[in-house]
Amino acid sequence: MAVKRTTHAGYTVPGLSLQDGHQVAAILQPRLHALNDLALTLKHAHWNVVGRDFIGVHEMLDPQVLLVRAMVDETAERIATLGVSPNGLPGALVEARSWDDYAIGRAGTSPHLAALDVVYTGFLKSHRKALAEIGELDPITEDMVIAQCAKLELFHWFMRAHLEDDAGDLLNAGAKTERSAASKAK
Repeated sequence: MAVKRTTHAGYTVPGLSLQDGHQVAAILQPRLHALNDLALTLKHAHWNVVGRDFIGVHEMLDPQVLLVRAMVDETAERIATLGVSPNGLPGALVEARSWDDYAIGRAGTSPHLAALDVVYTGFLKSHRKALAEIGELDPITEDMVIAQCAKLELFHWFMRAHLEDDAGDLLNAGAKTERSAASKAK
């Protein structure tokens, strides 16, 4: 018996051309890597947050991790539904990503939240960019990514609420990197 050795099936979902279905899957693959990375990063912060407001932040992160892990599964299954083999292997993630590992280890709640603000900002910008591309091709996948953005934007707001002062300014305003954001929030 021969083993099939292709990452693409000869089909996609009804109503999409094979080319469009596989193109949507190709757009989703980097999002799958980014979601896997986000889930790991959030869990890392959950394990490494200390200090004042520890328990609130520690417990706020777990539902985010669970939701992002569900998004990982949803995205991988959509890729498979479109007729392409999703790749969730760590080596593939590291090889394909354009960002570095999360830069903060054991630290207080404000530095972690400030750094995660930068993470969420970058993630959501890239997710919305993919959303614009997907929207031209497949409304079903577009709907999935819209729902993901909405949930993640809500969690992003939860984090930012911890960093906001009475005037509406963020402690980490203007920071471009996780380290600079964490430093501003100390």
